[in-house]
Amino acid sequence: MTAIFVTATGTDVGKTFIVAALIRHLRQLGHQVDAIKPIATGYDPARAAASDPGALLAALGLPFSPEEVERVSPWRFLAPLSPDLAAARENRRIDVDQVIAFCQSAIQQRREILLVEGVDGIMTPLDGHRTILDVMMALRLPLILVTDSQVGSISHTLTALDSLFRRDMNVLAIIVMETPGSALPLDDAVASIARFAEPVLGVPAPRRQGGEPAAGPVFGRLFGGQGRPLQGAPKR
Repeated sequence: MTAIFVTATGTDVGKTFIVAALIRHLRQLGHQVDAIKPIATGYDPARAAASDPGALLAALGLPFSPEEVERVSPWRFLAPLSPDLAAARENRRIDVDQVIAFCQSAIQQRREILLVEGVDGIMTPLDGHRTILDVMMALRLPLILVTDSQVGSISHTLTALDSLFRRDMNVLAIIVMETPGSALPLDDAVASIARFAEPVLGVPAPRRQGGEPAAGPVFGRLFGGQGRPLQGAPKR
C-alpha cells in the first residue's frame, strides 16, 4: 500500500490535471485508488463540478455529491487566493493540526493507494505561522513535485527542490507540464532541471480543449509493474 503527496511550484501549473491522470492510470492497472485535496481555494459552489475536488471525484469514478466533496476537500474557500487570505475573507481560519490529522486518518484508512494533493506551491501560507510544507513535513510521505515549462519555471523548480532537500524530503520525481505558447520548450525545461535532480519527466499539454495530458508513458516510467513508485535520487 502506498500514499503519495503531490505538490507544486505554484498555482495553475497543472497539479490537479496530473493527479487526475495518475488516478485514471492506476485504476486502469487494476489498483484501488483514493485521493484527497484537503484545502481547495477558488471553490465556487455554483461551479463545483468543474472545481479541483470535482476533477478528482470524476477521475475516481465517484458520484459528485456534497458528501463526497466534503470527504475529499473539507476546507473549501471561494476566493482564489492563498489559503490563509482566502480563509480570512470568510472570517475563518485553518487549523493546521486538524489538516494534518485529517490526512493521517486518510492515510491509515486507505485500502491501497492514496494520493494527497496539496494546495498552490510548497510554501503557500495556511495561517500566520505555517505553510503547506509544514503539513508535508508532518506526514513525511514521498513527494511528486509538479511544475510547468513557463520562462522562469527552472528557477522556481530548483528553489522548491532546495527547500525540500534541506528538509530531507523524499522527492520521487519532478513532473514538468508543458505550458502552451511558452518560449521555453518542454524538452529544454526537462533537460535543465534534470542536471540537478532526477527523474524529471515531461508531460505534453493536451491537444484539445478540456483534454487530459498524455501522461501514461510518464507514469509507466515512474511506477513499477505492481504500481509501486520507483525511487528518485536527488543530485545535490
